[in-house]
Amino acid sequence: MSSFTYQFDTPSYKGTSTVSTGLFINGKFIEPVEKGTIEVVNPVNGKIITSVAAGTAADIDNAARAARKAYKERWGLKVPGVQRGRMLSKLADLLEANADEFAALEALDVGKAFRAARNGDVSASIAALRYYAGWADKIQGKTIETNEKKLAYTRHEPVGVVGAIVPWNFPLTMLSFKLGPALAAGNAVIVKPSELTPLTALRLCPLFVEAGFPDGVINVVSGYGSTAGQALSEHMDVDKITFTGSTLTGRKIMETASKTNLKKITLELGGKSPSVIFDDVDLEQTVKWVSHGIFMNHGQACTAGSRIFVQAGIYDRFLKAFTEHASSLKVGDPFARDTYQGPQVSQTQFDRIMGYIKSGKEEGATVHIGGERHGNEGYFIQPTIFTECKSNMKIVQEEIFGPVAAIIKFATEEEAIEQANNTVYGLACSVFTRDIDRAIRVAHSIEAGTAWINCHNSSELSLPFGGYKQSGIGRELGEYALEHYTNLKAVHVNIGHRL
Repeated sequence: MSSFTYQFDTPSYKGTSTVSTGLFINGKFIEPVEKGTIEVVNPVNGKIITSVAAGTAADIDNAARAARKAYKERWGLKVPGVQRGRMLSKLADLLEANADEFAALEALDVGKAFRAARNGDVSASIAALRYYAGWADKIQGKTIETNEKKLAYTRHEPVGVVGAIVPWNFPLTMLSFKLGPALAAGNAVIVKPSELTPLTALRLCPLFVEAGFPDGVINVVSGYGSTAGQALSEHMDVDKITFTGSTLTGRKIMETASKTNLKKITLELGGKSPSVIFDDVDLEQTVKWVSHGIFMNHGQACTAGSRIFVQAGIYDRFLKAFTEHASSLKVGDPFARDTYQGPQVSQTQFDRIMGYIKSGKEEGATVHIGGERHGNEGYFIQPTIFTECKSNMKIVQEEIFGPVAAIIKFATEEEAIEQANNTVYGLACSVFTRDIDRAIRVAHSIEAGTAWINCHNSSELSLPFGGYKQSGIGRELGEYALEHYTNLKAVHVNIGHRL
């Protein structure tokens, strides 16, 4: 089986990583049926890193058969929750032992700063696996009182075979957020990583074996969304799809699920999150949190606080401080110790963001800072701030998924709430004020699945995550996620009723 070896010799990490580049089905790496490949590109310079197997419908079919057989014969409720939890814990330990290598692969493949990948993505992945390891033997039903002639209780049974379609912006983290609850609940899984960033998913496969998961319980099929992703969504032996990505693709998955076997779906989709800043804030902390909200991960986050509403009394002071902070962010080599923002993930994403910047200019917004390419190779974009923005502009209404902020002045609380809710999305929001009554009142009034007060992009594994409106269906993280990976059965036992 072919593999790819990369020698890292950087200020942040020195070491060698070897990744098998085939498809991982039924506990082994194999070649794809149609022998196709996908080129993996380094976003720092646009050069090809390696090629990985391109799975198609035939490979998804093989993975589905393997997953179904494993689920029926050696997984699901045949393996007690405590044992499933031990395997998840072992997987977390193995990932932790190789944490720097995985962070380096994320920095290479995605272009994110090594420091952010290590302290953010990899650490969150380890924590998520451990969190759900703890839940594996605590998925419990209830005994429900009815009458003296009946025993009635509920069971939470695994859904069966889960298809997990993972995005390119947080490849390892989103994979862990899906594997954790799916495996804890006893499901078998077929993972379709993004064709742009497949390396950490493939590198994780040997750890599945080492952690003790039976063959076929976890399968990884790299491939394009239009082929492997579509086939996974259509497959009649896949019981559920969990997807993180664009709203457009989410619609297609929902349509396909309805036309096939009416799969259960969890969709974590796009966002256009508002940050609402009142006059009485702690300016220094607010600037740092708002900057983190929009520029974290190069703006490539569904929760990015890309609409920044600032009350008139503090507008000038905030803009000055925010400009200074954004201008200080180091854009460059992901492995440099002082880099905050690396390149965007691909040429397509770079062009898309630059198209939005062009649109903002054409519609009358003012580029306050940035708005241009950074450097002369790779997919780097300057941190960009627009002012003089109107609510009907594309840069205010549509998800850009890049380091581009739109700042809008407001006068009253009511105006801020109305503008914050003027979007088809409802994933997240943040409110900044020292007035706790107002903070809670406004947070409750904004239509979003997550509301942060005096912070942004500060999530917890134990709290659910998901969206209102066109930002998705269902929830990830916390105990709530487990509901989407189990079927609820009501059992009625006759203990005395006679006809």
